[in-house]
Amino acid sequence: MLSQPRSGRLTAWGNALLAGLVSPDDAVLAIVGEDAVHRVEGLPGESAPVGLTLALGRLRTLGTAGLQVALPAPGHPLGLSGPPEFNARALEAEEAVICHGAALGLVPEVYEAGPAGDVHVEVVWHVLPVREAPPADVPSLGEAERELAEALRDATDVLSKLDVAGSGPVAQAAIDAYRARAEQGREVLAPGYPPRAVRVLELAQRVGLLISLAYENGHGGAVSASEMAARSLALRPVERTARRAQVAAYNSVVEERERER
Repeated sequence: MLSQPRSGRLTAWGNALLAGLVSPDDAVLAIVGEDAVHRVEGLPGESAPVGLTLALGRLRTLGTAGLQVALPAPGHPLGLSGPPEFNARALEAEEAVICHGAALGLVPEVYEAGPAGDVHVEVVWHVLPVREAPPADVPSLGEAERELAEALRDATDVLSKLDVAGSGPVAQAAIDAYRARAEQGREVLAPGYPPRAVRVLELAQRVGLLISLAYENGHGGAVSASEMAARSLALRPVERTARRAQVAAYNSVVEERERER
């Protein structure tokens, strides 16, 4: 969770564009990030894939009033509302974007080519129909912030007991990288998002870092199969909380707009 999911970037900067807070060029540049190119396939009225600029404009004319993110995992359809075909595609990609007001959703498919250190990444967003219904299991920002504070304590406690936090150079490098990026004041969300959403997303990313250390760093105390299973069981609810908080942060603009109606 040190970097934003592609669906998060599309949601955040797409919302800023829809609100007239950024230019199309700036939005597309932020959405693409370090990838080579993003295209959109299956857009109503288009017989071939199109670029993001055209796609975002077309989605607006189709009735899209805002974008929302979904970050589903097995057994947890977070942010999804159906139908089954869309949910299955989103679950396979582990992310998706929902067009609020247009009954459409976008699921990314990532293509990589090239040698290590010089990988060329292209992303195709597949447009599919979605069911217009409340997304599954998305908390409010306030709920997410309270849950995250508790989750951070739980994650730290679990890692300490399993002798994972700070074990080895890989863990230390990850922590140093997180601190360096935080100190640089990187733009976590696009213009138009409230400070609380930024705070919640940053905290979710911090919890995600701790979870990544637990899963990826095998030099801690949990080395047997049973201990690894115990580690996974202990961290699963923390991981779910962090994902829920990410979705709440990205979707907060649309949620706030709906409450004001």
